[in-house]
Amino acid sequence: RNHFQMSLSPSTEPIKLPPMLGLPADFTVPDVIPLNTPSVPVPSIINTERALECAAESLRAASGPVAVDTERAQGIRYGIRAFLVQLKREDKLYLIDPEAFSDLRIINDALADAEWIIHAATQDFPSLDLLGMRPRLLFDTELGARLAGLERVNLGAVVEELLGYKLEKKHSQEDWSQRPLPESWLNYACLDVDVLADLRDALEEVLENQGKLEYARQEFAYLCSLPPADPAAKKAERWRKTKGRNTLRSVPQLTALRNLWFERDKLAQKKDIDSKALLSDAALVEAAQKMPRNVPAIMAIPGFRTRLLKREGPRWVRAIVSASRGEDPAPYTIPATAPPPLKAWETKRPISLEILSEVRKIVQRESERLNIPAQNIISADCIRRLCWDPPEPYSQEALLEALRSHDVRPWQIEILAPDLHEVFQRHLG
Repeated sequence: RNHFQMSLSPSTEPIKLPPMLGLPADFTVPDVIPLNTPSVPVPSIINTERALECAAESLRAASGPVAVDTERAQGIRYGIRAFLVQLKREDKLYLIDPEAFSDLRIINDALADAEWIIHAATQDFPSLDLLGMRPRLLFDTELGARLAGLERVNLGAVVEELLGYKLEKKHSQEDWSQRPLPESWLNYACLDVDVLADLRDALEEVLENQGKLEYARQEFAYLCSLPPADPAAKKAERWRKTKGRNTLRSVPQLTALRNLWFERDKLAQKKDIDSKALLSDAALVEAAQKMPRNVPAIMAIPGFRTRLLKREGPRWVRAIVSASRGEDPAPYTIPATAPPPLKAWETKRPISLEILSEVRKIVQRESERLNIPAQNIISADCIRRLCWDPPEPYSQEALLEALRSHDVRPWQIEILAPDLHEVFQRHLG
């Protein structure tokens, strides 16, 4: 398709050239070739409505799959939005500045019937969802590499192993909200999508040879079927993941942490700065522990006296005072929806623990047989839920229905169900 030469089994040693070429005896050709420029020139960034409309028309008129990638500024800017969207269809590259538009639904509509090639789609989906973009057909090269049994599945490693090229990843952590974007960054961004079509074809061949292509197709379809995450619902209890939260010993302290966390989040959103870059978790936890009631006391805590937080002292004090008064207390624990820790199974449900032990062995055996990570055979959470609360009354059909209710795909059911049924039947039948 372009200048990439597929090499499904690149040599592990540099190639020594024959002496008749007249080159030095120690001259070698590296087994991996650095890839520094895309196969076509780096295009101009699309940041006007007219240019976006032209891009949509061009993409709609093209055929075949489309390679898609995004660049974010996580750890620098607030949230998960993309600051650059890269596309390649046929032999044309597109770079879109999503900050210039309310959304990119016009692009999504133009690609409605196309297969999207994305590396690690679940990482890009949240940013694409914000732009009104989500594929109907997908080939996830990262997930495909996992199913193929590759040891390393990051984009650079998979490209090296299957295509024989080395991608530079030095710009992956840059501040992509910067404008204008340096030419070297744009070159890097184009390379990531430029290789995806060839990588897709290489992986498809490997998966087909391994008898796993249908597994991959079902997994890709499942990813496309997942609904976009609700940011508000996801944020509601995220404060409980604050590093150091477990050091807090009282409900007022916990409430103070929650109040401070949400105040930090609101301020970070207003300033468009990553919340932890604005104020560290350690500072929030220390403030919740000490519960200072005035501005000088809160400013004495490391992290609160910065240029970005100038004149914000009253905000933090109000959050702490509200907690100390018992207003809207945060529950110390929330109702569990998952099975309890394993140490509780032995006394509460010993049979479930026995079933779990046997099921894990089955999954591990199949993982080794198929050379697929165990988590991709079936999720650990699904196993725990199924073993903790098995279908009752038990039957083979009830087991199949339970697996389907946990979104276990048909290929996974076909592999696991017969042996799982034997275990469950022996203990519960």
